[in-house]
Amino acid sequence: MPNIRLLLLDDHALFRAGLSRLLASEPGFDVAAQCSTTAAALEALASEGVDIVLLDYDLGEENAFEFIRRARAAGYAGRIFIVTAGMGDADTVRALGQGVCGIFLKTSPPAQLSEALRRVMNGETWIDHNCVRALVDAVEGAAERERPRELTSRESDVLKGVFEGLSNKEIAARLSISEGSVKSALQQLFLKTGVRTRSQLVRVAMEEYAGKWGLGG
Repeated sequence: MPNIRLLLLDDHALFRAGLSRLLASEPGFDVAAQCSTTAAALEALASEGVDIVLLDYDLGEENAFEFIRRARAAGYAGRIFIVTAGMGDADTVRALGQGVCGIFLKTSPPAQLSEALRRVMNGETWIDHNCVRALVDAVEGAAERERPRELTSRESDVLKGVFEGLSNKEIAARLSISEGSVKSALQQLFLKTGVRTRSQLVRVAMEEYAGKWGLGG
């Protein structure tokens, strides 16, 4: 399997250098480019084959959403993975709605980053637990209060696990059920939300609940 090619976009040179060294030491990753501005990153995307852009949310005078808009307009169809010191719930919802495949906090263990990147390359969405703790609680409460006819208790629990970025195995262990039961609940969630993939399930659910939470995008 070819290495995962990465582009780093962060306005802090020291952090970029450290992140590049960390990823270069991990098997299966190539750092194709390191950039400090949106303009430089767009130039690199035009000349380098990039699988994932590791994007800082706060780029000084710019922000992640400006890069996302311009990258998509320029034809970049790869994955965009936000690595940030922190972002609000409303911006978390907005980022997922714009197709971001993951949100990773800079305070998280470095070893966890390579796992997150491999997961998103396999089609999963990674959201740091601390980023969505409040949203997870809101989803659970909203499912119980406002969608009792649509979501069973198990489906609500499985949805909570999906929001937390857990794998089927991890969800099964948390709920003390089989992986087959998790898959069955996921299939029902897919049917009820009209989506076909796990990533779409996360995004549609976030968008649907956002207005009720007062987090407009």
